[in-house]
Amino acid sequence: MYTTLQIREKFLKYFESKHHQRVPSSSLIPAEDPTLMFVNAGMVQFKNVFLGLEERAYKRATTSQKCLRISGKHNDFEAVGRTPRHHTFFEMLGNFSFGDYFKKEAIEYAWEFLTKELKLPKEKLWVTIYDKDDETGNLWLTLTDIAPDRIVKLGEKDNFWSMGDVGPCGPCTEIHYDRGESYSCGEECGLGKCECDRITEIWNLVFMEFNRDEKGTLTPLPKPSVDTGMGLERIVAVMQSVNSNYDTDLFQPIIKKIEELTGIKYMNNDEGFPFRVIADHIRSSSFLIADGVLPSNEGRGYILRRILRRAVRYGKTLGLNKPFLFILVDTLIEIMGSAYSELIEKKDFIIKILKVEEERFLETLNEGIILTENILSEMRKENRLLMTGEEAFLLYDTYGFPVELTEDVVKENNFSLDKDGFIKAMSKQKELTRLSSSKHNFKQNIALAKEFIKLKNTVFTGYDNIDEETQILAIFSLTGKKLNKIIINEEVILITDKTPFYGESGGQIGDIGKIYLADHHVGDIIDTKKSADGRIYHIAKFFNNIEMSKKITLRVNKLRREAIMRNHSATHLLHKALNQVLGKHATQKGSFVDDKYLRFDFSHFENLTKSEIEKIEDLVNKYILEHVDVKIQILPVEEAKKIGAIAIFGEKYGDEVRVVTMGDISLEFCGGTHVKNSSYIGSFKILNESSVGAGLRRIEACTGLQTIKKTRELDALIHDLSGQLKVPPKEISLKIFNLQKELKELQTEKQKLNMALANIEVKKSLDKVEEIKGIPVLIEEFTGKTMEELRQISDIYRDKLGSVLVVLGSKDKEKVNLLVSATKDLVNKNVSAGSIIKTIAPIVGGGGGGRPDMAQAGGKLPDKLTQALMEVKNIL
Repeated sequence: MYTTLQIREKFLKYFESKHHQRVPSSSLIPAEDPTLMFVNAGMVQFKNVFLGLEERAYKRATTSQKCLRISGKHNDFEAVGRTPRHHTFFEMLGNFSFGDYFKKEAIEYAWEFLTKELKLPKEKLWVTIYDKDDETGNLWLTLTDIAPDRIVKLGEKDNFWSMGDVGPCGPCTEIHYDRGESYSCGEECGLGKCECDRITEIWNLVFMEFNRDEKGTLTPLPKPSVDTGMGLERIVAVMQSVNSNYDTDLFQPIIKKIEELTGIKYMNNDEGFPFRVIADHIRSSSFLIADGVLPSNEGRGYILRRILRRAVRYGKTLGLNKPFLFILVDTLIEIMGSAYSELIEKKDFIIKILKVEEERFLETLNEGIILTENILSEMRKENRLLMTGEEAFLLYDTYGFPVELTEDVVKENNFSLDKDGFIKAMSKQKELTRLSSSKHNFKQNIALAKEFIKLKNTVFTGYDNIDEETQILAIFSLTGKKLNKIIINEEVILITDKTPFYGESGGQIGDIGKIYLADHHVGDIIDTKKSADGRIYHIAKFFNNIEMSKKITLRVNKLRREAIMRNHSATHLLHKALNQVLGKHATQKGSFVDDKYLRFDFSHFENLTKSEIEKIEDLVNKYILEHVDVKIQILPVEEAKKIGAIAIFGEKYGDEVRVVTMGDISLEFCGGTHVKNSSYIGSFKILNESSVGAGLRRIEACTGLQTIKKTRELDALIHDLSGQLKVPPKEISLKIFNLQKELKELQTEKQKLNMALANIEVKKSLDKVEEIKGIPVLIEEFTGKTMEELRQISDIYRDKLGSVLVVLGSKDKEKVNLLVSATKDLVNKNVSAGSIIKTIAPIVGGGGGGRPDMAQAGGKLPDKLTQALMEVKNIL
């Protein structure tokens, strides 16, 4: 029996023997492709090659690509664990032709690999083709010995493949494996007729002929190409003669570890569903973390959080009430570490992130489950089958329940969820916005990129020069129209044969400067960018008309470039210092450098202490004063990795890379501009340290003359404070301490007076209690009370009355505070403060929430307060 490791390697070696370049899997995070949340197919890293926007040194490639399908068109989340073959994370084996071979060779290679290399019985294989693609059907008949009745024609839905709503696409032919009659679902069992597991798709050969745009228009690709994908998990299940992917050596060790943790035997039926979910989700979550995604409440981080919390919840159904996912990482590494070294390299980081996220979720999970059960209980009493969007949003907003998790619980109890209502509730609280691209960002302008590729590639000379005599190759308008002459006083795209201007990339801002004709200043470069395939282009503005055939001189703003170089080199020293002070897990997750400051994002789990910040700052300044030379090498990417050069997360590298070495301190891949010696940086000062997400920190700092400027600003601030507080600078801290102490004493005195006043007001209102439907309720309206004061008054009422529903409201000129509280005996009678507050808050133009025993809300319609309070009587 073949192992997964053997099958994966056999596939890659077979296509290497057919002159394919073995290309490593890309990150799960698509490089420079905003149309995708995650890489969901093997061809994603080659998308620009298929579109004709990028050229590679090879025309044939083979990969085993990490993929995730949990968002967008290709979303298998709901099917995970319920079917034998669906997963969030999976590997896609693929072979690709970029305008080299086409249908004939693709079919020959696939048939030969399956029937001769893997020795699958031919009589077990079926083929489907696009019903408008007779050419492919004829090729199957003439090139292979498959039986004609095993070729099935299907429509566009089944046999016309696209990566998403937009992008490369074309007709496809799929190869399926027949498990046999015993798996049949009945008389209508067959390809295109049913969805049962008898006949399983194992390999899809896509013939890339078109690009689909946002309007659905199909445009022929520059050269017909081939993209194939075979799910590794599926072919392994076939080769290991098991009924489910979860029974293969990819999943069984994880499932056995879960058995060990729970003491429960796994069953290959519905009872085994939680095991399968956890086994799948530990794979996807670990690989996402290894690729730099961290749990958060938006974007990719929210997807990761959904996966993790779903796994934790199903762990709870197996009796796992403490963090457990992190324990499974070692088992996962035993299975996949040899193929994906990032799991081994990031092991400690993955474990820590998993454990922290589990601990955080478990803190609120129990409360959330109780609240969910209360909502479901109310729904049963009301004979209501639909959970409202507002109820689901309360679980999400207050207890961190992903709505998908709530949906699972609701379905298990035979109810449904108003998903649209949830989206509306979410929109009310937070306006969802998307980051828009700069007007100068043309990476997704396909028409313009196709024009670029026709031109000679611009040579960058800016590592050694700041001015360069050069020839204009082309000028475009910002909309992508090619121009035949210079346009005065208008921003245009300028392409030249050489340039000293650095195009924005790798976190470094683009250069600016001037354009000269002879010695005459004829225009400005106001920005410099790079296209999707790394071609440099300038955003220019001419204020003199010149002939495009004349040579011009481009001159970079020298002082600005030098400041940028100081900041960029400092990020490399900072990276090293973070590793030294915080640990190896503190790796770069993003950066930005311009002439004013540097910003550096890195992985870490908690606020940096004052001592840690000082140590990091001191260490960077020590490196600067060591006066080490900065050396540059161009190396093959694999050789660079072997000597220990650090590749930065999220960056896309070619076959050769530029390696920047700073003495014995730093060794990193980097295409940016740098100082010649560390001492040129001058000095380094940390300005701010903050959180930018769970497990992600950010340092902002400055170098050189900017540190002197910041020091002077601080001196001025200290001088100003000294004058206002009327003490010498050395005594400012003591003065503030004494003022804070005095303020605290006054606040304590104020609280005592407020309590005394509250008691007086309560005594006046005790006789206002009225009984509605057997529930004692006290409703009171105030003016100018804070929420804290309302809470104090509510506590006194409950203490004195024993059993009461307290409804309090206070208003001033512009706002309203509402508070509802219920004693325990009334909560047990299904009185819910949270439900009441959700009903009355909209009357005063606000919103809020809380627990069954205590809830509060704010509002902005003071004149509606009385109406809102009286509505409680109607509710009861």
